[in-house]
Amino acid sequence: MKLLRLARILSIGLRYGLEEFFLGHERVRPLRWLVRVTLFWRPLNEPRGVRLRRALEALGPIFVKFGQMLSTRRDLVPLDIADELAQLQDRVPPFPSAEAIATLEATYKKPLADVFAEFDATPVASASVAQVHFARLHDGTAIAVKVLRPGIAPVIAHDVSLLYAAAGLVEKLFADGKRLRPREVVSEFEKHLADELDLMREAANCSQLRRNFKDSPLLKVPEVYWDYCGRDVMVMDRMDGIPVSQIGRLRESGVNIPKLAATGVEIFFTQVFRDGFFHADMHPGNILVRPGSEQYIALDFGIMGTLTEVDKQYLARNFLAFFRRDYKGVALAHLESGWVPPDTRIDELEAAVRAVCEPVFDRPLKDISFGRVLLQLFQASRRFNVEIQPQLVLLQKTLLNIEGLGRQLDPELDLWKTAKPFLERWMNEQMGWRALVKNLQAEAPKWAVLLPQLPRLAHHALNENRLGQLEAGLVLMLRQQQTRNRWLGLMAGLLALIATGTLILIFR
Repeated sequence: MKLLRLARILSIGLRYGLEEFFLGHERVRPLRWLVRVTLFWRPLNEPRGVRLRRALEALGPIFVKFGQMLSTRRDLVPLDIADELAQLQDRVPPFPSAEAIATLEATYKKPLADVFAEFDATPVASASVAQVHFARLHDGTAIAVKVLRPGIAPVIAHDVSLLYAAAGLVEKLFADGKRLRPREVVSEFEKHLADELDLMREAANCSQLRRNFKDSPLLKVPEVYWDYCGRDVMVMDRMDGIPVSQIGRLRESGVNIPKLAATGVEIFFTQVFRDGFFHADMHPGNILVRPGSEQYIALDFGIMGTLTEVDKQYLARNFLAFFRRDYKGVALAHLESGWVPPDTRIDELEAAVRAVCEPVFDRPLKDISFGRVLLQLFQASRRFNVEIQPQLVLLQKTLLNIEGLGRQLDPELDLWKTAKPFLERWMNEQMGWRALVKNLQAEAPKWAVLLPQLPRLAHHALNENRLGQLEAGLVLMLRQQQTRNRWLGLMAGLLALIATGTLILIFR
């Protein structure tokens, strides 16, 4: 199976001329002329980015997903290729409705009519991992039923193993290979694919996000119906709204488009810095808008990102430093986080960051390309051996999604002015007097339990210390006694040797 899949990958790669990505390396450059002579008949008139995108589409949905992820890694691929890969769409033909019904009945162990009052056999959406059908419960509740694509797990396992092999080649062939950690990129991709294959996990993600934005005017998240969920099935509220990409319909319904764009930015920063848990697949196909309001509706929770408190502090410091044009602060944040070697010259890193970021300030979003800024930052990072952090790949991807959404809704949106007050308020809550009060409130229950126990714990510690001292004293005495015994034994041996020698001399 793997050999057949590998042969197909090689044939598609050669058909679209992808060998140029490897034959340009000096170790295999002599093979270039052989390939050109052998495959002279291929029409390769399209740019390399277009050919790569078409090859990934021909290879199937898993490679499409990987291409989408790769489009966010401007440190790994040139800008022209990244822009082309960003156009990849995870849309595949639906699988037969009979298979979806069979999966549902196997999950519920009863006929489908006993579970749902109505079930639309025609799917409303289909992707590489699952497809969605509309249905209605017996109490009249309108729902959406997500069903996992049958037989997708072994296909993913085969393709991911081949991606690991490709990552190994990148590490060996390219000078920056190990620094860019392609194996970790594939590992991160594999982890998220595994999450998407378990719809119970996606349901839990949806439930968590709904709880985070409960009664929020910013974002509406569907409710999960746990009694109907399983590893292969997820059931949630049917959400009605206008796709965010249909700006004409949004205006007709009375939506304030500039406010909607600013709300999208606020939602992003709220998820990242307040919760450390964010929707990492915020492309227009997964976002609806409630008619007549600026409230977003989120769909598809298979890919979610998480950040630790350390990650959030680091990111907030960097964002605020950027917004304040404090490039030395950016350089120090990189050094203190361990992203650059400790012997890095701060003044040189500061100058490199300034050269990239200074031109983009005080300009509307339509005049700024975050993709280009990211590319330039990654190019500058090579000079300073910056370690690329795989856990932030999803954050980069989401930020680029926000950029695209902002351009589409309001090209005049000033991301800096929209985000800066939020970040300053968040930092004040984390580091100011509010943070002190908040931390004291969080720790108060623990102290309430611990304080009454302190006398007993202190007495126990003192006793332990005394016992430890006594034990140490006994050990020292034993060691001293052993040392004395060794000296006495040595002296006895010498005296015995002298006595033996004396007796020999006497009786000769």
